[in-house]
Amino acid sequence: MQNPTPNRAETAAKIAAAPQNYKVCEGCDSIVGRSTAICPNCHSFRFDETPDSVVNQAVILGNREQRSVTAEDLG
Repeated sequence: MQNPTPNRAETAAKIAAAPQNYKVCEGCDSIVGRSTAICPNCHSFRFDETPDSVVNQAVILGNREQRSVTAEDLG
């Protein structure tokens, strides 16, 4: 497994520093902005908004390579 890119780690650190601004999609585990109504990746509408969950998921995602396909990947 490759090391995550610095950009992912930096983004994860920013999210972990302000978890109140984000939430975790319960469909695909993506982290999205607090005002997001529907996940742009999986179209789920269920989210975990607890700061602990956001921080834990940011740490997980920041320490691994991207595994999901995003809308930007398809464009």
